[in-house]
Amino acid sequence: MPRLLIRHGRLIDPANGIDREADLVLARGRIEAILGPGEAAPEAVDTHIDASGLWVMPGIIDLCARLREPGFTHKATIASETRAAALAGITTLCCPPDTAPVIDEPAVVELVHQKACIAGYSSVVTLGALTAGLRGEHLSEMSALREAGCVGVSNARHPVANPLILKRAFAYAATFGLRVFIEPDDAWLSRGGCAHEGRIASRLGLPGIPRSAETLAIASALQLISETGVSVHFGRLSTAEAVTMIGRAKHDGAPISADVSAHQLHLTEHDISNFNSACHVLPPLRTERDREALIRGVANGVIDAICSDHQPHEADAKQAPFASTQPGMSTLETLLPLSLRLRQAGIDEATVVRCLSSAPAQILGLPTGQLAVGAVADITLVDPDADWQVEADKLQSRGKNTPFNGWHMTGRAVHTLIGGQLVQ
Repeated sequence: MPRLLIRHGRLIDPANGIDREADLVLARGRIEAILGPGEAAPEAVDTHIDASGLWVMPGIIDLCARLREPGFTHKATIASETRAAALAGITTLCCPPDTAPVIDEPAVVELVHQKACIAGYSSVVTLGALTAGLRGEHLSEMSALREAGCVGVSNARHPVANPLILKRAFAYAATFGLRVFIEPDDAWLSRGGCAHEGRIASRLGLPGIPRSAETLAIASALQLISETGVSVHFGRLSTAEAVTMIGRAKHDGAPISADVSAHQLHLTEHDISNFNSACHVLPPLRTERDREALIRGVANGVIDAICSDHQPHEADAKQAPFASTQPGMSTLETLLPLSLRLRQAGIDEATVVRCLSSAPAQILGLPTGQLAVGAVADITLVDPDADWQVEADKLQSRGKNTPFNGWHMTGRAVHTLIGGQLVQ
């Protein structure tokens, strides 16, 4: 593997408190040296990248991306989505277990990892099923899933209706040191809903999902966490009340973390006013008060990470009356620019980079997310001032279902290195 020099970039590495101009020397897939600008001799390496004016940050790690394979290859494939991710600066994707077949046995884990390895773009890690078949009735073979390489367990958005089963699942996961990933939702309160329960949904005649669907699920999980000691990650928060609950629980020492989807930080229930099916997501887009609370949660560290919640769809999935369309957005390629857009809300660069790299790495237990000497050379080079416009038909993802079509963005990835290899 050739030795590579990244020159004159602005290194931003919150995990190690680095924010300065420097040169990076990469060799054998790892960071060999961090030097002052101009200290590395270009003739001592095989190739070099001039990073003047660019950020050099740890590779972006996406905590939730549905790659649609196995089972839904008419929507997208692991190859298509990992390529789109790499072009968007994302070096690692975390795949939830709600594939077909469900990721509840080692063979499916191995299939996903094998396909990602063959594709040769972004790395893929998997969450195993918390219960067999995600049916919420019997516990999965968590030990076998961990041995196969799963970084945690989850029931995705499938309910575990019996609290006793959920408590046993938490206790079992804690026994094996597995983190449980929860998308908080009370299935009875949200059943049949497709929009935030409020004035907009009422005016449009759409069935609503109340805030309590999220907060009740969080409250129940927090009680079981205190009884079992399991580490839990709450994914895709959408309400102000959820941020308050998570902040209070963290203050009390609960072993928890949380993330938010990038689109929840920029869109609200008003964006569905014209029945725009591209804005049909779960959890639904909430109010401006909720959006502002989520941004504050990112700024003050209550929310640890920002994810894409990528859900690519074929065109037909979004061409029906709003409530009948399939929820989800294609968001890999807008994760970075939407996160950078938070600078307009007063969130500093280090916080944005931490939410996209070091924090997700810590949550998943990965040895990446930093630029220390000896660390794996997963690196994203970002032009923070690049101006561009989102064009749905030019997205690299197979899914063109984005509500950000026509938006002007500032900032994008210009180079992505995975294991020291330049993939963009």
